[in-house]
Amino acid sequence: MAATRNQTAKGEPKRPIVGDVVRQHAEQAAFFWAQRDTLMLADPPDLAVVAGVDNRLETNLDGLRIAGPAAWPLIVATYEDFPEKGELFLYAWMAIEQNDSRRLAETLELGRQSEDNACGLIGALAWHKPQTIAAEVRDWIGAQDAFKRFLGVSACLRHGVDPRQMLSRLVRDPDARVRAASLRLAGKLRRTDLVNELRTALQDREELPRFWAAWGLTEFGSGDLASPELRKVAVGGGPDAMTALRAAVKAAPDKDVRAWMGGLLKSPETAPLAVRGAGMLGDRALLHWLIHQMRAPALAVSAGAAFLELFPQARSEDKLFSLEPEVLGEAFATHFDDSPPYLPVAERVKEWAKGL
Repeated sequence: MAATRNQTAKGEPKRPIVGDVVRQHAEQAAFFWAQRDTLMLADPPDLAVVAGVDNRLETNLDGLRIAGPAAWPLIVATYEDFPEKGELFLYAWMAIEQNDSRRLAETLELGRQSEDNACGLIGALAWHKPQTIAAEVRDWIGAQDAFKRFLGVSACLRHGVDPRQMLSRLVRDPDARVRAASLRLAGKLRRTDLVNELRTALQDREELPRFWAAWGLTEFGSGDLASPELRKVAVGGGPDAMTALRAAVKAAPDKDVRAWMGGLLKSPETAPLAVRGAGMLGDRALLHWLIHQMRAPALAVSAGAAFLELFPQARSEDKLFSLEPEVLGEAFATHFDDSPPYLPVAERVKEWAKGL
């Protein structure tokens, strides 16, 4: 049961708090989780930086743990002032932390409103330990409400928990988002008993379940079936393009993948995808070829990401990347309207490579 308004979860009198300090903890916790979520979308993500953000996030969550239920008015105010994914993460995290069923029900209603909000809610489920959320997840997975089923499967996915016989039903769920998350979970868990379900899902009427079915089949080593769908999603350039590209590289023999990428290189629209995919091949002998691609403004972003994937130690080198037009050159300034992103400097990378 949730704690009463004037008590902590342990039944003790509510602690006095310093409002400004607790409000700062709330705002910073929301900010750091949103920052973490964005950093994890980077290509490739810098996990060392993410770990540093995680430490700062946990420090602020500790401050809210100490404040207890007295922090709620400040958490609600934080969300009302800025109703984004980080703030909903915080709202949901605190509801779970305090075992407050009323507040958790509120977060579910807020989470329905947008994909970003749902992302924050799932993030809170992922941050807590599986045993802390087990009761809610069991209820949600079998609920009539599709959004609750989606949350339940997503929580299992984040924690690598197998819902056992329930999963065979969820991969055929009427809701496309639930099907997609369930098919992804089946692949992650390598549920070989569901291989036929994944094969059938390659013909799903919705793209998202088709994609995650293809991804899951690749985890089972059935890339021959999965490759067409994975390549289509990769070339499509949507939010799952990089995941699809990585799976497509894994799904087929090296020779076939290189031939496919060679075809992509022939078109300006798909050449960046081929350059990025080169970094997923694991072949460090491609470094000098990548340096050549770094000199082309249209390919530099992909070449830089591929380079960092092959040589993650290069992140510690301060001068290999730049966002200054005068360093990158006039062609880059023109291509990026004088505001280039953080890009590799080909000549500096070439000089750095001599020390390998």
